[in-house]
Amino acid sequence: MESIRELFRIGTGPSSSHTMGPCRAAEVFLQQQPDAASYQVTLFGSLAATGKGHLTDKALCKVFGDRALNLIWKPQEELPLHPNALRFEALNAERESLASWDIYSVGGGALRAEGLAQTQSTCSYLPTMDQILEHCRVSGESFWEYVASCEDDQLWSFLADVWQTMTLALERGLKTEGVLPGGLQLARKAKAIYRKASVYGDEFRQQGLLFAYAHAVAEENAAGGIIVTAPTCGASGVLPAVLYRISETQECTKLDILHALATAGLIGNLVKKNASISGAEVGCQGEIGTACAMAAAAATQLYGGTIRQIEYAAEMGLEHHLGLTCDPVKGLVQIPCIERNAHAATRAMNCCHFALLSDGVHKITFTEIVSVMKETGKALPSLYRDTSGGGIARAYRRRRDT
Repeated sequence: MESIRELFRIGTGPSSSHTMGPCRAAEVFLQQQPDAASYQVTLFGSLAATGKGHLTDKALCKVFGDRALNLIWKPQEELPLHPNALRFEALNAERESLASWDIYSVGGGALRAEGLAQTQSTCSYLPTMDQILEHCRVSGESFWEYVASCEDDQLWSFLADVWQTMTLALERGLKTEGVLPGGLQLARKAKAIYRKASVYGDEFRQQGLLFAYAHAVAEENAAGGIIVTAPTCGASGVLPAVLYRISETQECTKLDILHALATAGLIGNLVKKNASISGAEVGCQGEIGTACAMAAAAATQLYGGTIRQIEYAAEMGLEHHLGLTCDPVKGLVQIPCIERNAHAATRAMNCCHFALLSDGVHKITFTEIVSVMKETGKALPSLYRDTSGGGIARAYRRRRDT
């Protein structure tokens, strides 16, 4: 299994699969073919269907710079390995192809392709939660200790950078007002929600601040700000919102937060390894559902839960997002994506509390729910897997057309 460094990526929004991944792919191709007269990039499937809303074209043009570039969009055509596919071509002066390369952006900024050097760092993780639970039962380790035993000695400095980036994005988002780019005329809400939540009673304030914090990061992502994939750009507001709020209310050290991030990374990696975190492949359950599971696990650990309770919280976070569609309006990571971050943060805390009220014993395991999520995602029609062809996106188009 890959290092959690491959899950938590620091970069610019709004989409890890539609901007971060294609940019990395373009950089690799240009290193291989630096002297072509011109270039052509064909986008397939989800990348073509929602690429303009997710700013894929602008991201690619930025990488190619002054080089001649032609973009072709084929939303109705998919290549065999994943719905998010690109074909890079280097052309001579007569526009004849000198080299061609098919590559897939498979979620969270990760890439998959024949001939792509596997630079991702791998670690000696066990492949399923069931096996990790048994290992920890025998060794006595907590989840974060198990993560530390699998990673190198740079783990904590890396996670410190992750937490700093998350915190800066959240705090920027709380201070910024205005309309988000993209044409929906959607105003930022985080600052207003934060002000309102701060003057209400304790119960309302807890939920209101979670909403504000998740909105702050998700709005920064939508505006192309610097965020951390957790596990993706579109779900980047859930985990920082939960951790930031807990750090305000509990006696948490910075190291406590880093330990919680390690456990959250383990949860996200297990989903990435055994199912998918790509909305184009399994719908939003793979993004927001995984983010909720990560945040629920991290919160339960910070509140002193056992590994069984942490596993239970993560299982519930994913289970209760099963079937969630990915149908962004106009292909933008705004509606319903931003609000989903806020509600998933609240649900993560609810899963944490429910798990802590239990003894951690339950019938359906996290490993089983990951498998069910994968099956459910494969069964979703492509209309509901980040193509903006159906669901909420279609409802918005109908209303606009009437």
